[in-house]
Amino acid sequence: MKRVLAFDFGASSGRAIIGKFENGKIELEEVHRFSNDPVSVNGTTYWDVLRLFYEIKQGIIKAKQAGGFDSIGIDTWGVDFGLIDEFGCLLENPIHYRDVRTVGMIEEAEKYISRREMYDITGIQFMELNTIFQLLALKKERPHMLERTDKMLFMPDLFAYMLTGEKNTEYSIATTSQMIDLKTNSWSGELLDKLGIRKDIFAPIVKSGTKAGFLSKEICEECGVPSVPVIAVCEHDTQSAISAVPCPEGEFAFISSGTWSLFGTELEKPVVNDTTYEINVTNEGGYDFSTGFLKNIIGLWLIQESRRQWAREGENYSYADLEKLALEAEPFKCFIDPDAPEFVPHGNLPERVREYCRKTNQYVPETVGEIMRCIYESLAMKYRETFDKIKECTGKDYPVIHVIGGGTKDTLLCQLTANSCGCDVKAGPIEATVLGNLAVQLISHGEIKDIKEAREIIASSENVVTYNPQDADLWSENFEKYLKANK
Repeated sequence: MKRVLAFDFGASSGRAIIGKFENGKIELEEVHRFSNDPVSVNGTTYWDVLRLFYEIKQGIIKAKQAGGFDSIGIDTWGVDFGLIDEFGCLLENPIHYRDVRTVGMIEEAEKYISRREMYDITGIQFMELNTIFQLLALKKERPHMLERTDKMLFMPDLFAYMLTGEKNTEYSIATTSQMIDLKTNSWSGELLDKLGIRKDIFAPIVKSGTKAGFLSKEICEECGVPSVPVIAVCEHDTQSAISAVPCPEGEFAFISSGTWSLFGTELEKPVVNDTTYEINVTNEGGYDFSTGFLKNIIGLWLIQESRRQWAREGENYSYADLEKLALEAEPFKCFIDPDAPEFVPHGNLPERVREYCRKTNQYVPETVGEIMRCIYESLAMKYRETFDKIKECTGKDYPVIHVIGGGTKDTLLCQLTANSCGCDVKAGPIEATVLGNLAVQLISHGEIKDIKEAREIIASSENVVTYNPQDADLWSENFEKYLKANK
């Protein structure tokens, strides 16, 4: 029986979790948890990369003490990266996607190549935080950094390099960059040439499930472990989560719900046409070169950052408190567009909600409950808007939406999603990203046959809660109000 170790980096914390496949179920054991906080210095927001690598080593030591492991897999969110020089050294702390350096970079890119050309090549949703726009900001403002770069590595690949000395790029994380040609599944020389970015800084792309390297002698001696492989799982956390959707048969719709909400479906091939371009849908790479056809939506960030702001003001609400206050507030008073750019940065999010409602001539929420009700209902309406677009693009209907990830614990949002979308919502598993990470490792070891069998195992062993839609007519009526407010 193989024991595999997953490192999962989320928006506020990282975890080391051992998984083993026993009695038809993937058993989880958390051995280490640590904070993952961006650090702002002189106006730039960074990953605290050296401390995080220290925590990875602590996780390895604790996993050894808990009984050992046969491989390691690492997943993080997409787009962020580190730069390695010709001597193998990290040039600077990697910069966090919430940094402001990419403001205006989509327009900058259009000086060299049209949006439509970029989309036809990559099939990726336009967001200023995408890697291509981070690199363009470097080229424009700090070209010496790119001149000194030998290789650019995405965050999971950077951590793997620190563990093994090998430089690779896993396919799913690479596609988040908006630099992969979806026809060839490789770096787009055409796109990079037009933007003036050197193609030789990019590492070879490896398929999900590949053994990307083995723990170095130095790491083995420091941590007291054998040289096990580091497996390039689906390193983009969204694709790890999709790998764990408990639906082994047929087509499915999903929301990977966390700080971001990723709403979509899994397809065999990308869909790129006038409609998908117009509504800005993304085609991200998944396991076995599948396509995660989805929209990125700001998710629980709206609730998390509001809670942090109230804490800064001396009011410490639990998430249960906020849910209760939202339920007590009058419904359908006002709406925001969760994806409006003013809601992305850290700061006073409740005041930004009020200001958005003022400028769109709506009722302005004042109390904590009113603001929370506005956020909850706006997210649910955004899900419906996105669901309609996904169905339009694929020409398919989906009777059930699978909600996976940490957002499954938010029972109010799950119920409102069912109400708004007019279909059943099945919530679970909570640990979808970790389960997907572990499952790909177990497939690589031959413990599980393939991703279909992994989903069968997860479906039969994880608790899934079903939410049935309520008040469908009322929600449909107010959906029009939501659309009008966010024109």
